Amino acid sequence: MNPDMVLIPAGWFWMGSDHHYRWESPRHPVWLDAFEIARYAVRRCEYAQFLSETGHPEPAGWLNPSFGKANQPVVGVSWFAAISYCEWLSKSLGETFRLPTEAQWEKACRGGLEGADYAWGNEPPNQIEYFQGEWTGPKRVGEWRPNGYGLFNIGDNVHEWCMDWYSEDYYAISPAKNPVGPETGARRVSRGGSWRHQIKASRAAHRSSLPPQHAYTDYGVRLTCISRDGSIMPRQCRSSDSTV
Repeated sequence: MNPDMVLIPAGWFWMGSDHHYRWESPRHPVWLDAFEIARYAVRRCEYAQFLSETGHPEPAGWLNPSFGKANQPVVGVSWFAAISYCEWLSKSLGETFRLPTEAQWEKACRGGLEGADYAWGNEPPNQIEYFQGEWTGPKRVGEWRPNGYGLFNIGDNVHEWCMDWYSEDYYAISPAKNPVGPETGARRVSRGGSWRHQIKASRAAHRSSLPPQHAYTDYGVRLTCISRDGSIMPRQCRSSDSTV
């Protein structure tokens, strides 16, 4: 299945926030080369093809009806499983798919809005009807409006794995151009909100992380691809841990 990719133009953007948590600061300018990112998170039907062709173990909660709709984002995927999916899809389609770097994810989430808290602007999610009530699982992809880049559910519905190792203090030493995260770590970056949380969308600058072997049913995957003009390829840092 060919993912629907959106080109994010090269340029500077403001990353982070000085008004919330310490690990989101300092707010700093970042240059990113052009890259492509998927319009939607990887869907269950797409991941099912990967399982069928590779025999890879099923994600956590795979048989739970709450996560069983074809157009829901796949959940229960560890960071290692996400990497395996990227490698399979790259080989299948003859292109190079990766997880986004943390900087790529935040720029994509912001959708060209400088200084806004959320992908859609500054209106808090608890004031938006779509996010009200208790959800028993993730919504189908594309049910709510896209951001300025045409990306759906980036910042809500499921947490999304990023390529980078996580460090609370990384922004203090991060390079200004094409940052790819620390060299080592114990946790991988994740971004975005979750269907399970009372507040189901997160601010664009909000940072979270998880050990890469963990597989939770509110964690999903969004892909990036090397831009057709040959720009940045995020490095794929495998740890010495066994893959899951």
